[in-house]
Amino acid sequence: MTTQTETLAKFATELNFDEIPPEIVERTIDCIIDTIAACTFGSELPWSKMVINHALAASKPGKASIFGPEGHKITPAMAALANGTLSHSFELDNLRMPSVGIHPGASLVPCAFSFGQEKGVSGKDLITAFTAGIEVLSRIGQSSNHSCEDIGFHNPGINGCFGAAMAAGWLMGLDQKQMTNALGVAGSLCSGLLEFATSGTGGMVKRLHLGRASESGALAATLARDGFTGPSTVLEGKFGWTNVFCRGADQSKLTADLGKQWDASHIVFKRFACHITSHTPIQGILDVQAKHGLKAVDIAGILIEGNKKCVSHHDIAEPSDVMLGQYSNNFCIALALFKDPMDPRSFSQENIDNPDIREICRNVKIKELPETEKFDYNYGSRITISLADGRELRHDAPSFKGLPTDPLDREGLWQKFSKLCYRLGDNEAERLFDQLCNIKNIDDISTINLTGNF
Repeated sequence: MTTQTETLAKFATELNFDEIPPEIVERTIDCIIDTIAACTFGSELPWSKMVINHALAASKPGKASIFGPEGHKITPAMAALANGTLSHSFELDNLRMPSVGIHPGASLVPCAFSFGQEKGVSGKDLITAFTAGIEVLSRIGQSSNHSCEDIGFHNPGINGCFGAAMAAGWLMGLDQKQMTNALGVAGSLCSGLLEFATSGTGGMVKRLHLGRASESGALAATLARDGFTGPSTVLEGKFGWTNVFCRGADQSKLTADLGKQWDASHIVFKRFACHITSHTPIQGILDVQAKHGLKAVDIAGILIEGNKKCVSHHDIAEPSDVMLGQYSNNFCIALALFKDPMDPRSFSQENIDNPDIREICRNVKIKELPETEKFDYNYGSRITISLADGRELRHDAPSFKGLPTDPLDREGLWQKFSKLCYRLGDNEAERLFDQLCNIKNIDDISTINLTGNF
């Protein structure tokens, strides 16, 4: 009897480019562009440099790029570790809505692009490998019913390795048995705890979770290629992923609509460098400012009402560093009153320590919306602003630009790309953007110049 793990491996093994709908191809290209931009910006950050230095020291020279103008070239697994970390290094990477706890770009692009460069594959092959990965990754995420983070695991740290393994395995040409083993091995490489969110310390580790997921996928696929085995019931078995990392998982979702419903249509693109739960509050405060000419000095207090995760994970009134600030709904909405939240450099230690921003931050309260008043979009929020003159302003922010229902077009994606790739220079950023937009017609992705240096 074929297991669900084997069914997913078979699908990923047999997928070919011509099966992928054209609109899914284009959304995948957008995801590749967005992820490379996030990595390029992330490459300059101090915590990123620590991981880059480790990858350089642990690797021999290779053909896989660490994204950024420095142009480092190393082996695929170490490049996957570095780029996976860079992609999530400043809360700029894409995810999925409705949320199932996955980060498609950060989990898949670093690993797939690294092996693609090493092998000199075509853009179509890269897109196919990504699709194999996201279809498996998404269904594993859906099966969890989003219970992993209630236990204390960071979702993409414990699910991303499965998608990365499928993407790398597809590019290696693994057969069904080897792909099943790759999933089996990946299941023992899951890692990532949420303690940083409650401790108030150690926020850098969150960035590493995506790097390790991508690297683990590379390791799992490589070992499986060489004959290393893993359990063929790693997802559904008694001590498999859905029973160990989840509570009340729905295993029927592991293979539901496989090859019929394509998951790239659910990818969400961020415009603000912060956790996704802060996007509708920021959008809401910007809307209120535009409508009422609101200034920070006018505000006595702010109430944000959102889903339970806003209360349990993101009510951080006194963030100590940038990473916790990006995780704090309180800080993000306060920052948007003073600085441009679409500029990632606004999320700085200087602004964390700004006394005016801190004062507003302390006066932001967060509550869960009543079940009967919740929005269609799970992270929709209601903002009630108490003014110094005694009045109240209430504003509903049910969504934001970048959701599948209000997607970023290529012009909007370019606006983000150009901000994140500023170190390449305007001309080279535009050249790279145009080349990536055309990636499905490129015969060898190793010829793409990612650094702006010739």
